[in-house]
Amino acid sequence: MGKNFIFNNFNSRINLKEKNKLSHYLKKIKKGNGPKFFESFKKNYKYSYNNKFIQKYKKFKNINIIGMGGSSLGAKAIYSFLNKKIKKKVSFLENLNIKKEKKTKKLNIIISKSGNTLETIVNFNTSFDKNDKNIFITENKNNYLKQLANKLKSDVIEHKNFIGGRFAVLSEVGMLPSQLMGLNESKFKKFNSLIIKKGFLDKLIKNVLCIYEYNKQKKFNSVILNYDTDSENLFKWYQQLVSESLGKNSKGIFPIISSMPKDNHSVLQLYLSGFKPNFYTFFIVDEKSSKILNPKFIIDKFNFLKDKKVFDIINSQRIATENIFKYKKIPYRSFYIKKRNEETLGELFCFFTLEVILLSHLLKLNPLDQPEVELVKKETFKILKD
Repeated sequence: MGKNFIFNNFNSRINLKEKNKLSHYLKKIKKGNGPKFFESFKKNYKYSYNNKFIQKYKKFKNINIIGMGGSSLGAKAIYSFLNKKIKKKVSFLENLNIKKEKKTKKLNIIISKSGNTLETIVNFNTSFDKNDKNIFITENKNNYLKQLANKLKSDVIEHKNFIGGRFAVLSEVGMLPSQLMGLNESKFKKFNSLIIKKGFLDKLIKNVLCIYEYNKQKKFNSVILNYDTDSENLFKWYQQLVSESLGKNSKGIFPIISSMPKDNHSVLQLYLSGFKPNFYTFFIVDEKSSKILNPKFIIDKFNFLKDKKVFDIINSQRIATENIFKYKKIPYRSFYIKKRNEETLGELFCFFTLEVILLSHLLKLNPLDQPEVELVKKETFKILKD
C-alpha cells in the first residue's frame, strides 16, 4: 500500500470481468479523463492564491473556519489528525449552535462553493467582529458571500466550479487552511505517485470489488471500528464522501463510526452475533509517545500490564477483535497507520476518494451531485420567506 500505512484487505472472491472494468476506468483517471476534481489531487495543481498571500495571514494564531459539509470537514480532519504538529488554535463553526466567544482578534475563513449556504451565512453573521480579518472562498459568481466580501473589502479566493465540496480537501478549501496552520501542502499530494503503483491499484480494486459484492448481498452498513480518537473527524469526512456520492436511486452505503475500544462495552455483542448487513473497517494509528502505565498501581494479578503503554493495550484489543471476526468469518479490512503526518493523510484521502469513484462506476451512479439535498435547501428557503 502507501509507505505510511499497512492495509489488510477484505478476504472475499472477486469478479474478473468487474476487475477488468475497474482497471480500464483507472487508466482513464490516470490519463486525466476521469472526474475533473482529481486535478486538485496532483502536485502541479494551480491554486487561486500564492505564497505571498499565505505570508500575509500567517501571523494569526486564532483561526475560525466557517463552512458546512465538504467546506469544513476536510480541514477539520487534517487539524484533528495532525493536532500535535499544529501550534495554532483552530475552531470550526458548523452547526447552528454558536456560543458567545471571547473577543480575540482572529482570522475567519468563510467557505461555501455556492456562496449561498444558509448555515455559513448565519454563523458568520452571528460571530462577526469588526476587528477580525476575513478570507472568503467561493465560486467566481455574484453570490451572497462574494457581495459580502466586497462590502467588507475582504480577500476572495476562487472555489473552482469543477470541484464539489466533498472532493475539495486537496484544493483551496483544505490546503489554504492547512498552510495557515503551518503544515506543508505539497506533502499531502500523493496522487501522482500512488496512481502508478501496481500494488496500490491491485489492493484498491480488490477492496472496491469486495464492497460492491457485499452491496449486492444487501450488506449496506460500513462500520468503521476506529481505535484513534484523533481520526474521528477523518471518518466524518469519509462519511459525507460516501453518503452523498453513493446514496442515490435506492442505492448506497451507510458509513457508521464506532469509537473503539469503548464500544466493546456497548455494541460489540451486536457486531459479533446480531444481524448481518454489515462489513467492517478496523483503523488504528501507532502512537509511539503513548503513556506508560504506572507500576506502583499494578496489582499482582495484573503484573502483565507492567511496562505496557496505553497504545499496547488498545492495539491488543484491536488484534483480539480482529481474531474473533476472522474466526466468525465476519467481513473486515484493516488499516494500521505507521506515521501521523501529511503524507499519510494524503494517501488516505486518495485511497478513499478513488474507492468512492470506482464504486459509483460499478453502481452506475453520478457521484458528483446531491439532488435530494438541494430539495431540502429549497424547502427551507421557502419556509423562511413565507
